[in-house]
Amino acid sequence: MIINMGNSISTTELATAVGERLALAGHVLATAESCTGGGIAQAVTAIAGSSAWFDCGFVTYSNEAKTAMLGVKESTLIEHGAVSEAVVREMAEGALHSSQATLAVSVSGIAGPGGGSKEKPVGTVWLAWSSKNKSTVAACFSFNGDRESVRNQAVNEALNGVIKYSV
Repeated sequence: MIINMGNSISTTELATAVGERLALAGHVLATAESCTGGGIAQAVTAIAGSSAWFDCGFVTYSNEAKTAMLGVKESTLIEHGAVSEAVVREMAEGALHSSQATLAVSVSGIAGPGGGSKEKPVGTVWLAWSSKNKSTVAACFSFNGDRESVRNQAVNEALNGVIKYSV
């Protein structure tokens, strides 16, 4: 399923809401990021007091890093590609396993301007959310705009998803 979403709330407001939600639910967050390059972790750590609900972030841009740091199976990468539901699910689950977090978000996508294909055009971004007590969920988004815009939209949807998933 591909979802097109518009963002009407700022990243700072979203990150603040994430912190409030996680603190209320007693969750601690970890991030596993590829195309956003640490943007999700940057957004949440910009919020004062985030050390109470944020554990760590993994920036795993290369396939080798995804395998070494998050335990993504090489066979999954070969079969599905880095920008896939299977990979972001393993990334989120690996972030939980390799951290003290109780909830994780992961992202892998094609921010552009190059790297897209007919099957996975520029703007294709997969996100997943996982926790110690809930099944992992994933969603594919199709974002428009330049590289910075795609990355910013991915960060915002990741944060939106953390709020929805932590309920």
